[in-house]
Amino acid sequence: MKRIWIYQADRILSQEESTQISDELMAFAEQWKVHGKPLSASAELRDGLFVILKVDEEIAAASGCSIDSSVRFLKGIESKYNIQLFDRMQFAYKSEHGIAVVNRDGFEKLLAEGIINDDTLVFDNTITQEHQMENAWAVPFHSSWHKRLFK
Repeated sequence: MKRIWIYQADRILSQEESTQISDELMAFAEQWKVHGKPLSASAELRDGLFVILKVDEEIAAASGCSIDSSVRFLKGIESKYNIQLFDRMQFAYKSEHGIAVVNRDGFEKLLAEGIINDDTLVFDNTITQEHQMENAWAVPFHSSWHKRLFK
């Protein structure tokens, strides 16, 4: 089973940034280790917004030190590209124009205006298994954890 970690940028990245970050992610995944042994890992940037790290835990699971190294790597990406990847109060949702990202206050305003409603698909970046990406990553607002924040 593949364990995943999803990090979301606070803005949609340019094509040039996306290409560069994708290359850096692939290079990181190729050398990512646990206790000196290579992990069966992959990494991707999806939609110019989501960094997704994957580890096949049937081969070897990531541990504290290897997870720390991924956080250090991603902190470097943040600094280099002037983005935030660890701010969980940035919300991504599907709009009529594609995927959009907004902070908590902006999300609340869009809810009040009816631009976001119970049927709007929002991204749950807390999922931890690859198989969940198919039907538990983008879910209607009414059935998401986000709903609890905006009663």
